[in-house]
Amino acid sequence: MHGFSKALQPQIELVAGLGVAGDAHAGATVKHRSRVRVDPTAPNWRQVHLLAAELLDELAAAGHPVAPGDLGENILTHGLDLIALPVDARLVFPSGATLRITGLRNPCQQIEDFQAGLLGQVLVRRPDGSLNRRAGIMAVVETAGAVAPDDTVRVVLPDPPHRPLERV
Repeated sequence: MHGFSKALQPQIELVAGLGVAGDAHAGATVKHRSRVRVDPTAPNWRQVHLLAAELLDELAAAGHPVAPGDLGENILTHGLDLIALPVDARLVFPSGATLRITGLRNPCQQIEDFQAGLLGQVLVRRPDGSLNRRAGIMAVVETAGAVAPDDTVRVVLPDPPHRPLERV
């Protein structure tokens, strides 16, 4: 079943090539409803959604209180500038679980439906007209393993040149 927000868990299990065990978006091919309508055989570059806890603080300060899991993220990080990571950066967890970063989450109408005015906080137009997508990043699972709150994460950058994240 597809839902927007996710309940906090004592740990999640990452399954190589699929995503988070039991998650509606887990699978080798696309699961997001809008993408399934376009091409149900397309690869799933959105297996795991990561969000920076600092964004929740910014949203609260702007009058949009959002709790962990409310925006549908699978993993909430602290002290890591997720949006600045390049494509193909790897995140390695203590269990050995490894995620490969694929791109930016594209904020959608569900965010606005969740809380009026919130979409405008996570999808911001820059002075040059381009969009600043601030709703987290997406990844695929390369190596299976458990991830729990307060796990440390090690970032492994790909060989240069680094490619900036784009919408996936």
